[in-house]
Amino acid sequence: MEFGILSIVPPIVAIALALITKEVITSLLLGIIAGGLIFTGGNIVSALETVFELMGTKLGDNALMIVFLAMLGSLVMVMNMAGGSFAYGKWASKKIKSKTSAKLATALLGILIFIDDYFNCLTVGAVMKPIIDENKVSRAKLAHLIDSTAAPVCIIAPVSSWAASVVAVIGDTGVKNPMNVFLSTIPMNAYVLLTLFTVFYFAFSKNEIGVMQKYEINDTSKVVEKEEVGYKYSENERVIDLIIPIVTLIFITIMMMLKTGGLFAGDSNLTDAFGNANVNLSLVIGSFTAIIIAFIMYIPRKLLTFKEFMNGIVDGMKTMLSAIVILSLAWTIGGITSDNYLNTGSYIASLITSSTMPMWILPVIIFIVGAFLSFSTGTAWGTFGILIPIMVPILMHTNSMHYLNIVLASIFSGSVFGDHCSPISDTTILSSAGAGCDHIAHVSSQLSYSISVGIASAVGFFISGYLDKPILTVPIGFVVLLIILAFMKKKTIKKYGTI
Repeated sequence: MEFGILSIVPPIVAIALALITKEVITSLLLGIIAGGLIFTGGNIVSALETVFELMGTKLGDNALMIVFLAMLGSLVMVMNMAGGSFAYGKWASKKIKSKTSAKLATALLGILIFIDDYFNCLTVGAVMKPIIDENKVSRAKLAHLIDSTAAPVCIIAPVSSWAASVVAVIGDTGVKNPMNVFLSTIPMNAYVLLTLFTVFYFAFSKNEIGVMQKYEINDTSKVVEKEEVGYKYSENERVIDLIIPIVTLIFITIMMMLKTGGLFAGDSNLTDAFGNANVNLSLVIGSFTAIIIAFIMYIPRKLLTFKEFMNGIVDGMKTMLSAIVILSLAWTIGGITSDNYLNTGSYIASLITSSTMPMWILPVIIFIVGAFLSFSTGTAWGTFGILIPIMVPILMHTNSMHYLNIVLASIFSGSVFGDHCSPISDTTILSSAGAGCDHIAHVSSQLSYSISVGIASAVGFFISGYLDKPILTVPIGFVVLLIILAFMKKKTIKKYGTI
């Protein structure tokens, strides 16, 4: 059955409600139900049956991903309760004696904790606050460092909650070797790579840009309150209590990916093995093994009692509930707009094919749309869930799959850009909370960095699209960013003076 213009109603409803309500879960759910009503001709009972049967199918197909997210939450919680992250802070405080080294240590810890952005935000803040204060770095800068090494690192780390969910959504659209596709987007993920560059650039730079300069000269961003991490943690911890479980997770996951991809059986080469791997199963086994290793490390040394460890397992699972719900709804709206139901991609593809818009301009347009949507809703995950199921079928139906990598990179870049600018973003809120920084101070001081990188990224996507050279996206953006930063630093020093 052809549904024509009605086939675009579910994503429009989801996007419009997300912009109005700033709440992505309800928006996605109502968009899905709208799709069900259209598919069944307005029969409410049949629509609900269709929607929830589809949701059950999607949950069943992606059950291992849900298990991994739950286990990841558990691992994060027990590692925090054992105090490994705080041991890093104690160790670092003895080595760090300057602003530059304090900022570098914060950035490196943020990069080390790449498996989940929530884990990153809360852990890095709790560990680094005393070191940052001692070396006279503002809390606004700490919040910026946390935010800039949370989502940006998670979206390019193949073993992370973000990458796992993205690979699942990409695979759900029918794309073969979704892990290979994800890996191929990393060199084109302009906003993320350029943001990480600014982290290290300003770690070595004496002066900042924008309002951050004011906070670095006279820090008024600190929130004075009794700061609690929300759980008790051991005081007999060591740095290896953080490092060994994380290394175990990464190592076992990679080995399992190679095994399930056929490398050890001689059926594939290294690249094909990663592409053919059962990513979800590999992540589940990796996270389960890491939890077992954590148990063996923590219980005999009495860092945690058996009861505390098991309570941490349950509490950690609860922290991932929101991510699991958003992901489940993203799978479902992707299903209702697929070829088996409303065939949304085919309809939009026919509009694009009959229009005069050149396909090369699509990446920069998607980058801007993704940024706007993520900014308005406060969630990069929700933006992935809305845009990927729409854009991939469009590329398929217009025979433009050679644009897949750059379009996905533009979705990832735009989503993280909008997430960084949004005052209602969960990672923005967690970054300011983790740093003990006034929330508005964090949002306002980070804008100069985010907008500078965002403009450079947009130019990179536009020019590389025009040249049909996707791999030039980041180099072009890098040159533009250096020009912007030079201008911004000069303007900032003129307004606020030097540090």
